[in-house]
Amino acid sequence: MKNVFKMALIALLIVGCKNKIEPADVAKLNGYWEIEKVDLPDGEDKNFKINESYDFFAMKNNEGIRKKVMPQLDGTFIVNDSYENVLVRFEDEKAYLDYSTDFAKWTEELITLTDDELVVKNEEKKEYHYKRTGPINLTGNGEKIK
Repeated sequence: MKNVFKMALIALLIVGCKNKIEPADVAKLNGYWEIEKVDLPDGEDKNFKINESYDFFAMKNNEGIRKKVMPQLDGTFIVNDSYENVLVRFEDEKAYLDYSTDFAKWTEELITLTDDELVVKNEEKKEYHYKRTGPINLTGNGEKIK
């Protein structure tokens, strides 16, 4: 009987600790995100030590854009005119990012969204883990600019 109670308590903790994403959390997407790793469906991880580009989100009222930007050492970014329209959709206690361009449409499930962490899962069951980042801002001697 004790084991049943222990297992029920563990199950409650696991379900209770799940990070539910609320509509008010969508604003946390705004800004620059750097990919850290991809969890593949076969259990392997692909880690990213250095990234040449970041994902930049600009969201308002559950819609906006995602754009790839390339950080430069002087704190600026190289950008182009390409971007993806993004719509945040809430359905069945889950949150989704619906992307669209002139050429394609796709969806990712929003797994985790905090001030510093973003995790999304695509239709191929790959989980993309991002950390919040920003401009590099290095001076000529390698010191960070405030």
